[in-house]
Amino acid sequence: MDPEYKKQKDAARTRIDSRYKISGFISSGTYGKVYRASHIATGKDVAIKKFKPEKDFDPHASAFSQSACREIALCRELRHENVVSLDEVMIDPADRSIYMVFDYAEHDLLQILHHHGHTERKPVPEPIAKSLLYQLINGVAYLHANWVLHRDLKPANILLSPTGTVKIGDLGLARLFQQPLLPLFSGDKVVVTIWYRSPELLLGARHYTKAVDMWAVGCIFAELLILRPLFKGEEAKMDSKKNIPFQRHQLLKIFEVLGTPVPQPQGGGIAGMGAMGGEWAQPVWKGMDWMPEYHNLKGFPNYPPALRKVIHQSAPHFRSERGFDLLARMLEYDPNKRITAEQALQHSYFLQEEPQPIMK
Repeated sequence: MDPEYKKQKDAARTRIDSRYKISGFISSGTYGKVYRASHIATGKDVAIKKFKPEKDFDPHASAFSQSACREIALCRELRHENVVSLDEVMIDPADRSIYMVFDYAEHDLLQILHHHGHTERKPVPEPIAKSLLYQLINGVAYLHANWVLHRDLKPANILLSPTGTVKIGDLGLARLFQQPLLPLFSGDKVVVTIWYRSPELLLGARHYTKAVDMWAVGCIFAELLILRPLFKGEEAKMDSKKNIPFQRHQLLKIFEVLGTPVPQPQGGGIAGMGAMGGEWAQPVWKGMDWMPEYHNLKGFPNYPPALRKVIHQSAPHFRSERGFDLLARMLEYDPNKRITAEQALQHSYFLQEEPQPIMK
């Protein structure tokens, strides 16, 4: 680009501080930083996400990282009450940083869980927990209906507006899964924060579906009940050559709660996680022996299913059989049998049992 023309273009750009007044720092991550601000003309509260330039200290490099490009492209198209709303995108003429301006959300679900688990030391009231869960699923159903995988659902990315409306945020890892330009595995070798990562991802799946998001929703549902992560494993880090390690400890944590799955039914017993009440046999995951990391399961302990016991011990207030059935269907090992967001919205836990969920 001609230097003089570039100079003129940059001079014509609106600077972020000429339109917004920064009032505080919210958080930071590998992508950059998030600030609280207000629109100077209207006084509207907003959250401003500032991306780091793709190559630090190089003013000639593109500021558009892969994560920024994806998030901007998707957020410009998505419009739903339970998905964060993008107001505008701005580029700083000085350092080429990208700014995404969103509606401001007062809290996130992680703060709510911390408040109830550590400050008040009492459970989230069921009407609130049920409404938060329903709104989360409603937002996920919208994303999936529009062929979008979030791929990083966790409490810190579930925002709450001042009116109590859930807003799914941080779409930096989100991908279109209808006719993607590249296979999902090609662009991002590791997706979803470890405690919310589905077993098919942990076993090295090269192809995966919207079921990975529903597993994460199931983990969040359990966390709303017991006020701590259900599967709190220790993550094995990549080595210097960026080889993806086998997440043995995380799988152990899952097996301890859900039982060690087998690729074929054993002994003719009832298998699976979906039935309410009764004796629970060892879960079956048909096709798990074809997963790339299956060979690493040799020597794993043979745990019986214990989800009901864990929930009842940690959340004795929760006695809904329909609610437990919904949780179990979200935490189904086989992604082909895992409940979808659309099916979850129609589950009897929401439609036939009090208290009814509300949207605010």
